[in-house]
This record gives sequence, structure tokens and C-alpha cells, in this order.
Amino acid sequence: MAAVVPPEQPPLETSRFVIADPSQRVVGELQVLRTRAEDTFVDIARAYNIGFEELVAANPEVDPWLPGEDAEVVLPTRFILPPGPREGIVINNAQMRLYFFEPPAEDGTQVVYTHPIGIGRIGRATPTGQSTVIDKAVDPTWYPPVSVRREHAERGDPLPAIVPPGPDNPLGRHVFRLGLPSYLIHGTNQPPGVGMRVSAGCVRMFPEDIEALYPRIALGTPVRLINEPVLAAWHGRQLYVDAHEPLEEDARDPEKLLVDVIEQAMAEAGQPLGTVDFRRAAALLAEGRGIALPTLRNSADSGQVLAAARRIENIVVHGDSELAALRERTGE
Repeated sequence: MAAVVPPEQPPLETSRFVIADPSQRVVGELQVLRTRAEDTFVDIARAYNIGFEELVAANPEVDPWLPGEDAEVVLPTRFILPPGPREGIVINNAQMRLYFFEPPAEDGTQVVYTHPIGIGRIGRATPTGQSTVIDKAVDPTWYPPVSVRREHAERGDPLPAIVPPGPDNPLGRHVFRLGLPSYLIHGTNQPPGVGMRVSAGCVRMFPEDIEALYPRIALGTPVRLINEPVLAAWHGRQLYVDAHEPLEEDARDPEKLLVDVIEQAMAEAGQPLGTVDFRRAAALLAEGRGIALPTLRNSADSGQVLAAARRIENIVVHGDSELAALRERTGE
């Protein structure tokens, strides 16, 4: 008997979520699509509001450049919200994802927007800490820092002291300037780099994402930059764990992080720690796929969860020039 193929449904929202009450820590749902022969992870990531590395980590057995016809690709679009205050902008470097929390409504609900980001490469890491948005601009002029100009000159790719607005400006068309000296949240003229460690420390966003957020974010908006590779939350009578590969310079013990976040999540929910399958949680940590999955002893395993995930329509639009640019930078 032939296997039953679940019907494809319209894709669910992946960037805007309503938080029903302050205790809710999980938003979104996992989704799965079938590729077309010409699809690449660059195209899929942008179509579904996911970073390139997020998609690669979630699908370790799929070739990101040549997935082939009818390959199943998991979209890690169930998100565990970052810990701490839900106000303004929160950037989780390890997750390579930005969250913007609107003020709560009178009924207690709150809207959160989330988007993939590119962050600082090794040696030019995006910092952690507290800041605010001190300025914003459309069609900004870029004044490359001396250190960046020096790096480019050493590579034989000198930069001018001033880069005017336009297609050659790496800041794109929208920028938020932070109180942290020399750090920005900005668009980009190289969208395939979103979701990767490619910047000199600033935070990059897809042009359409920062354009949508631009009018919503006022001067003085708080910005909190964190580095949390392991997230855990109780949701719908289940504990979910979302483990990402730690950044290379993160010297903390990931196993201790895992235990700490699970203990905190279960304590906050008032649930017994003995119901947690720590062996399963450790496996998620070792895999580092960045997929929020259940980890209680009686819960479905990862294969069952992914098999039951929503199968969605393929809405990918291709960008050959952008793909060629990324392949050139990554040596593919």
C-alpha cells in the first residue's frame, strides 16, 4: 500500500504572533515543505522568514544548494521566546534572531515580531548587553570605521571614507543606530548573508523585514542583546527545548546551560522535574538543530513530531544573482 501523503496547506505566519498571556513562552508551529528541483536554502529561508544557518541546522541531511525534487525540508518556525523582559527589541545572538515586543494591550495580550538576522563574524562578534535606539534613518550614508577600512585594504578591496545611499551601500535602505558606539541594526544589499556570521559586528536584516519594523520602532526603544543557545519553556502541558549550536567563542558548559534552563522552566510552570526526559534533552543539545521539540518522558519522539508537522505549499521565489553572490563568499 502506498504511503499517504498529507495534503499541502497554506503556510502559517512566521513573523507576527499574538501572545495570549504573560506566561506564554512558545509561539508558532513547525512546518514542512517539499522542494522543487531549482530550490536552494537561500530562497527557502527568505520566503519563510528563516535564517540560512537556521535552515541548515534544522535539516542536516539535506544539501542546502541542491535539495532536489520533492525533498522534505523542516521549517523551524516554532519559537521559544527569549527570557527576560518583553519590551522593545531583544536580540539573541546564538539564535541569530531578533524579537520586537509591542507594549501589551489593555486585555493583556501582546504582539511580538521576530525575524532572522546576520551577526558579527568570529573576531568581530556582536556584543551582548543593554542599549537603546538613539537614531534611525532611511537611505543612510555609511561612514566605514577605520578598522573596517583597514581590513578591506588588507584584502585588496579598499573602501571609500564615505559610501552614499544606493545599491552599493551595505546598510541597505533602513538603519537603527544603537547607544553602543559603532553598532547598528540595518538592512543590507546582500540579503543571502542574513542568518549567518558575516558582519563586522552590526546586526543585519532582510530589507523587507527592517522596512516593516521601521515605523513601529521609536527613538528610545530599549534594546537587549543576549547569547542564549539553549531555550526551554512549558507550553500546552508539554516542555519544549530548543537547542542551537553555541557560538564558537562561547566558553560556557552547554550541558549545564541545558539543565539550568530546564530546571527554571519547570519551576516557573510548577511542574515536577522528574517528568523530564533528560536523555532526550541531551540528544537535542548534541544535535543542535534549533527545533523546539517536546522533552517529557511520555511525549512523542522527534521523528513522530516532524512526521505530524503541517505540510505546506511551496511559495519560494528564486534569486539567482543573490545565490551566486553568496556562493562566491562562502566558497561553495
